[in-house]
Amino acid sequence: MGAVDDNELYPIGDVARRTGLSVSAIRFYADAGIVMPTGHTGAGYRLYDVQAIARLELVRTLRELDAGLDDIRQLLVGETTLHDLATAHLALVERQALRLQARRAVLRTIVKQHSATDQVSLMHKLVSMSDDDRDRLIDEFWNEISDGLDVHPAFVDRLRSMRPNLPVQPTTEQLEAWIELADLVQDDDFRHSVRAYLHDTYSTAQGRLITTPPVPDSIEKGATIMREAQVAYQAGLPADSPQAQGIAHRYAAWLAELSGKHDTTGFRRQLAANLLVAKDLHRQALQQRAAHTVSRFTDTHGRYLSLVATINGTTHEDNSPVPVPYEWIATALNAPGSRSEPAWGLQP
Repeated sequence: MGAVDDNELYPIGDVARRTGLSVSAIRFYADAGIVMPTGHTGAGYRLYDVQAIARLELVRTLRELDAGLDDIRQLLVGETTLHDLATAHLALVERQALRLQARRAVLRTIVKQHSATDQVSLMHKLVSMSDDDRDRLIDEFWNEISDGLDVHPAFVDRLRSMRPNLPVQPTTEQLEAWIELADLVQDDDFRHSVRAYLHDTYSTAQGRLITTPPVPDSIEKGATIMREAQVAYQAGLPADSPQAQGIAHRYAAWLAELSGKHDTTGFRRQLAANLLVAKDLHRQALQQRAAHTVSRFTDTHGRYLSLVATINGTTHEDNSPVPVPYEWIATALNAPGSRSEPAWGLQP
């Protein structure tokens, strides 16, 4: 398209080609008092100058952004600013986006779960819940699940603290996860399954022991070291390397502290021997019962935690047993020079 002359007046056909608007749209904006023609030909045809063409291009852009005619009119006559118009319109668009996300989440859930017609209204209510409503629903769930759980109260508080916090502007995936979680925590079978899993796992002598402060924090510390060992092992870090020995030493120090023993050279030597024995015992245990245990966790408390992590936008830590590189740690403990390392603050 040729250059625009600041002093020239252009017929409506040229203006249409330059702005991408139809002739009828340009006439409509003139009749609505949005952008008036600059002048007319002797035959009464409308003419537009450069400034009018620029205003029409702005109108086209704002209309594509769904701005209303009254808002555009106020902008062009100077009763509002582009910044104020954009701010107000952005708030409107964001509210519309949230509603569309909620609808999308409901529809995707219906498609994925083949939901019944009577569930549609319920799902729509779930995505429209307030923060207080969501908190109340989760509180009711944990009140029932924890009732009669024979563990330290601090552990119950730890369980209850793992709860969903739906952000102000959730993604469709977060809304889908909330719909599923809200549906699950109200389901009697799911409540019974989670309650049974937690009671069977922790309402035992050993379970009560590992839920009593500060044991849970200590166990998490050991699990963190073990995850570090697993990552290093899978990355191919040599067991006799200083880095591997450092991980093994921290594991030995943690285990000595947990068991109330001293982290001595003899303790580490015995730990290395025990790890080699445990390697075979662990393999047998996995074959006999671990698959069932992990599956039960995944279907109950694990599913709850996974959905909460999705809703909160965090990474879910798999609480199933961390695979232990027994032989790798034992080799690191027995590596030349390993036993001469300091006992990490624990005196024999």
